Amino acid sequence: MSRSSEGIVLELLRTRKGISLIELIVTITILGILAAGVMPLIRNTAARSKEIELRRNLRIIRIALDDYRKTFDKIPDGPLKTGSGYPEKLQELVDGHDFGDVKAGKVKFLRRPVFNPLDSKSPTDENWGWGIRCYKDEPDSTTWCGDDVYDIYAPQDGTALDGTKYNEW
Repeated sequence: MSRSSEGIVLELLRTRKGISLIELIVTITILGILAAGVMPLIRNTAARSKEIELRRNLRIIRIALDDYRKTFDKIPDGPLKTGSGYPEKLQELVDGHDFGDVKAGKVKFLRRPVFNPLDSKSPTDENWGWGIRCYKDEPDSTTWCGDDVYDIYAPQDGTALDGTKYNEW
């Protein structure tokens, strides 16, 4: 029995090994489309993690400032109760403040400085990379009177993923 040329071609197609050029092009195209869809998600993930850290750090310092004020409000009127009831500098939250209670000694409100994650120079900055407002300042002020630390904000002008400005948080 002799084989026809058509039978030989069919036999070769059934027994061939490897992939064709068209299969390779289709596979690379599909992988390219998938990679193009994943890249924005990866970029947003990095930005989202910075924003989560920024919100968390703002909350931590603001709670410490509120606790400082609550502790100040508990001390009796007298020579120790001066000022607005807020710390003079952020570092006072870490170093502690003596409210006159002999038992408690210096009361600390933070274990360590809480830096602004959006500010690359914050570890060397006295204000840890935050913008500061004192008790006398307007709620949206960008200048600090220097008397005390009533509130902090992120001084960056950037826009968050949700469309709000960092410095309005």
